Amino acid sequence: MIADLQCVVLDCADVHELSRFYAALVGGEVNRPDPRWSLDDDWATLHTASGIVLAFQRVADYRPPHWPDPAHPQQFHLDLGVEDLDQAQEKVLALGATLLDAGDGTRGWRVYADPAGHPFCLVRS
Repeated sequence: MIADLQCVVLDCADVHELSRFYAALVGGEVNRPDPRWSLDDDWATLHTASGIVLAFQRVADYRPPHWPDPAHPQQFHLDLGVEDLDQAQEKVLALGATLLDAGDGTRGWRVYADPAGHPFCLVRS
């Protein structure tokens, strides 16, 4: 095992509206303080009773998916917690991932694509 699943992140236009929708749907606490994430107008979280965390990321000019139209595909990514970003990066690249954004070396996450092109983040735990 390389990482722990921290949350599933959904793109949207309004993070507060979508987080309240999912809270009403599945229960949980919106924007519970958590050192893993900064909360603002561009990012919200929902900690569910089952322990699963949904996060909501504002995307400028958001275009919603149209099921099952591949021209407007589903939009989400996974955040995966790791102890050591460099060590985890070596392992995911060996599995076939592609580094998309290494950042400037000061932030606690890096962005990758899986072999099919889906983005995911390794986040320092």
